[in-house]
Amino acid sequence: MKKATKQLAVLTLATAMTFGGFNVDAFAASSNKVTSVMPQAGITYALGNSQVSLSNLQQSVELEKSNSGTESTGSSNTSSADELDLSDTITDVTPLASTVTDNILSDIQAATGAIIQKSADNATQAASGEEQTEESEEQSEEELFKSLVIAKVTNYVNVRSLPSEDGEIVGKLYDKSVGTYIEEENGWYKIKSGSVEGYVKAEFCVTGEDAVELAKEVGTRIATVTTTTLKVRNGAGLDAEVIGLVPIEDELVVEEELDGWVKVSIEEGDGYVSTDYVTLSTEFVTAESKAEEEARLAKEAAEREAATKAAKASTSSSGKSSSGSSYNSASSYTTATSSIGSAVAQFALQFVGNPYVYGGTSLTNGADCSGFVMSVYSNFGVSLPHSSGADRSVGAAVDGLSNAQAGDIICYSGHVAIYIGNGQIVHASTAKTGIKVSNADYRTVLAVRRIF
Repeated sequence: MKKATKQLAVLTLATAMTFGGFNVDAFAASSNKVTSVMPQAGITYALGNSQVSLSNLQQSVELEKSNSGTESTGSSNTSSADELDLSDTITDVTPLASTVTDNILSDIQAATGAIIQKSADNATQAASGEEQTEESEEQSEEELFKSLVIAKVTNYVNVRSLPSEDGEIVGKLYDKSVGTYIEEENGWYKIKSGSVEGYVKAEFCVTGEDAVELAKEVGTRIATVTTTTLKVRNGAGLDAEVIGLVPIEDELVVEEELDGWVKVSIEEGDGYVSTDYVTLSTEFVTAESKAEEEARLAKEAAEREAATKAAKASTSSSGKSSSGSSYNSASSYTTATSSIGSAVAQFALQFVGNPYVYGGTSLTNGADCSGFVMSVYSNFGVSLPHSSGADRSVGAAVDGLSNAQAGDIICYSGHVAIYIGNGQIVHASTAKTGIKVSNADYRTVLAVRRIF
């Protein structure tokens, strides 16, 4: 197992569905309309082939006590760092396993209900400073994986208050989402997942030995950029050619972990980034309680209403770029018979052929992928972040690309685009291609988000 730097974090992001008076306990999404909004992220902690073992984390607690109060400073070799603006460098970089705190272990237990105990052997190793072997690390991870309950359904399985369909629905465990096994009763698993504790039908989930391999598949390994501008190279070394740039806080899907480097996916292709300038985490989805769903749906409805009102208030007859070039206004695409999403798509299409500029936000003089999406939506009165990673959390999640509608935001690893219908997107692709139209499935889609 590689001794790469790791970070554990707990994230929650849920999905838009309504609770009804259903008696069945597993559901599938419709293929022709948005019937649900699947979660995009959940509990986040390092579990995988090359990730920090629980025993190493436990050892780190002892070391952390002696190091508390010491500020993380990142790599000392800043002269060759993979960053462009050294004056704004984020120094809170990925911690070593030895800097993981008791609070993170508590977060894992709070999120999943897992009980993490230090064995006598591990306690002895921690006290003596001995390193745990690769074999024992893998065994520790497998034991934790065996305690997970993972939903294996098309959409979600209900979490009930009792081990019976007569039990009240207290939450939903979505496909490939995880909880921690508590006990089994009459064909039902009692689990804890997120803030939800209750029973799910065992036939719709896996646990024990069956969960070991599935757990490694359902988690998405993410590298979050922690420096102002990160260089992505075509090889795992500082002398390798730079193929692309990624801004701070963007999230990249990790394809492979090496010693001090990770292979990631960006618009220009697969490349490598130094682990000194990213934080690593694994995203799992947890259950959503009834109260959490109701609160989220109310919030999304209010945001959608506000966005629609702002779009309708856009009354300018023409737009101006910084160079004075004219283009058709957002209002000119908004009609009584078409949706605002369609207007967004049609408005965005007029900029095809314009340049890609890293960090740019000009629809005529040049924008990067998130700058393009941000600027298109700003013409409809909607403020979005200038970050493809942050765009994964805006609006409401849509259940897959098959349910996407014109104007939806399509999120990829390190990239974002606007859906225009018929399986296509418009996006600021690369410096070589500029703003163009592509097939929406040309890369793996991480999320589909809807504003209107």
